[in-house]
Amino acid sequence: MAKKIAIMGAMVEEVDPFLGTNEHEPLLKYFKKHNDVTYGNNLYHEAKYKDLDIVLGYSKIGKVNSALTAATMIEHFGCDMVLFTGVAGAISPDLKIGDLIVATQLCQHDLDITAFGHPHGYVPEGKVYVEPSRNLIRIAKSVADEKGIDLKKGVIATGDQFIADSERKEWIAKTFDADALEMEGASVAVVCDALNVPFFVLRAISDAADTDATFDFDEFLKHSSQVSSSFIMAMLEKLVAEQA
Repeated sequence: MAKKIAIMGAMVEEVDPFLGTNEHEPLLKYFKKHNDVTYGNNLYHEAKYKDLDIVLGYSKIGKVNSALTAATMIEHFGCDMVLFTGVAGAISPDLKIGDLIVATQLCQHDLDITAFGHPHGYVPEGKVYVEPSRNLIRIAKSVADEKGIDLKKGVIATGDQFIADSERKEWIAKTFDADALEMEGASVAVVCDALNVPFFVLRAISDAADTDATFDFDEFLKHSSQVSSSFIMAMLEKLVAEQA
């Protein structure tokens, strides 16, 4: 069982309490005492939750930043489990704004060395899809059942691009059988997989990943961060119970 758990938010608003309002409860609000550490040009928060040591941080946008953050939390802070939350755009027509989706596989939709005969998303000594911890997915399903949440599962595609094009969205869906897309998850997955660290990726659907994303994203982020933070804390509670 994990001794120190990394909790990552994709955006600072999901972690930093000083950016919150009464409706906005990012993760750090659940930890009254914490030690702030600046490392690698990013801010981390060391805290305790019952018998668990916790390190919180936000990945910043993009695959390079999220990989750096994940590696830092594992190698520098000694975390042996990673829980990652954020927002994503829907590809699957079954996903609507506000839905929560847990990744069963993650891939990099913008990784392309097909000129050398490899499939999209693949590099030598790597693999197209990386799979999160089945045990953490099981725990997430249990939390969702208790909260009455219709938790979705599916393939999440990651790339260093904000996709606002229906043709590109359709290509990603067809090429990777993807259900949602974002900009950080697969790079965190690659780091955790390489270092043999169990991980979990939860995303709230913010838009349909096309040009019709006209809703108030800031308001959505306030709501989704509250829901996601509550969900992650419920998972921590179950991890504590299983560790007892």
